[in-house]
Amino acid sequence: MSVAVVLGFDYSTSRIGIAVGQALTATASPLESVAGDHTGGPDWDTIAALISTWKPETLVVGLPLKEDGGEQENSRRARRFRNQLEGRFGLPTHMMDERFSTLEARSRLASAGKQGADDNPLAATIILESWFAEA
Repeated sequence: MSVAVVLGFDYSTSRIGIAVGQALTATASPLESVAGDHTGGPDWDTIAALISTWKPETLVVGLPLKEDGGEQENSRRARRFRNQLEGRFGLPTHMMDERFSTLEARSRLASAGKQGADDNPLAATIILESWFAEA
């Protein structure tokens, strides 16, 4: 596995959590949340700035699925976001099953005494950790 930097995204229409990871160590850390696309589009300026800063070789977008693994409306939206990322930035962009990532993020935050904190960046971290585990 290379030393590639990877950015992960926990997509939703209200907030998009973003995390950064490194393939060599298969570790990830939360960065921030940006506005989702409910107001006309994701915060592309902030996403572009993060990509410019971190210079990732790959992007990973969480794919929201139903508990049984079936697609849902947000699955289609996340795939569209993935296509937009790849088109705008010309980077390989992968999808990763994100079932239960938000629940896991909330559990980790509660364990750290930070219940109610923004869970989106941590969910993006969990998505990257899962992606590294499968790579």
